[in-house]
Amino acid sequence: MASLGSIKRQVTWNDLIFNIILYGMSIIILLIVIYPLYFIVIASFSNPTEVANGKVWFVPSQFTVDGYKEIMRHSELWTGYRNTIVYTVLGTVTGLAVNIPAAYALSRRDLVGRKLITFFFIFTMFFNGGLIPTYFTIRDFGLYDTFWVMVLPFSVVVYHIIIARTFFDSSLPQGILDAAQIDGCGNLRFFFQIALPLSKAVLAVIALYTAVSQWNAYFNALVYIRNEDLKPLQLVIRNILITNQAMAGTGDGLAAQEARRLSELMKYAVIIISTVPIMCVYPFVQKYFSQGVMIGAIKG
Repeated sequence: MASLGSIKRQVTWNDLIFNIILYGMSIIILLIVIYPLYFIVIASFSNPTEVANGKVWFVPSQFTVDGYKEIMRHSELWTGYRNTIVYTVLGTVTGLAVNIPAAYALSRRDLVGRKLITFFFIFTMFFNGGLIPTYFTIRDFGLYDTFWVMVLPFSVVVYHIIIARTFFDSSLPQGILDAAQIDGCGNLRFFFQIALPLSKAVLAVIALYTAVSQWNAYFNALVYIRNEDLKPLQLVIRNILITNQAMAGTGDGLAAQEARRLSELMKYAVIIISTVPIMCVYPFVQKYFSQGVMIGAIKG
């Protein structure tokens, strides 16, 4: 009995030590990830000189909101916000509308030429025409410098199709399809009434990936958009920073020093302004990343 008790105590202490190490490592990793974000927040409210001298660690030093005031002074910022929100919403809906059906079709083993079609999709991940042919294609289709150039041309993402196809392959057993067909369910009805409701997890993941990509997109706008009223938030912020830094780099007077101070403050402020809105979306889809939506889908 004594030996059994000692073994039980030994196992308990091992588990306790393991949990302490695991939680300790998790906290350290969390701090490594969280602190840079926290530092950007406090730096955006601190005097740039204090930040440059390494005096800002945990709380703002010489609290100021001048960086945010300077950013808000630019009216084009709100136009960029409006454009980015619209691009993100429509781009996400469009991305789901083209990528999810393609992934489901490629997951069906009765699709004729399935492997060949998959090969052509994957081929485009490694080889493409390049920027110049893409530019001419978009121009010839009449999308250049239009609203839709940020939504339609790049809505098909092969990586998302592969993720969704793998999910359908592993999470929609053939038995569900066979049972539905016996009950007279067609392909379209099965896709919309059975496959999609059971695929909320992958839909949430693809939607988040697409939304983040659309929100952060600036290169396509830089190449294909010239109209100031159509530029997204990231490009507007880029232009504001470039203009402000150019003004700060000229002269040594008080005005130039103030411009440099505002330029440093704005660098941190724009990160907060451009990041916080899309970060607020994550809590609404986080549960789908680990949720087992297929548990109990098939009985026996």
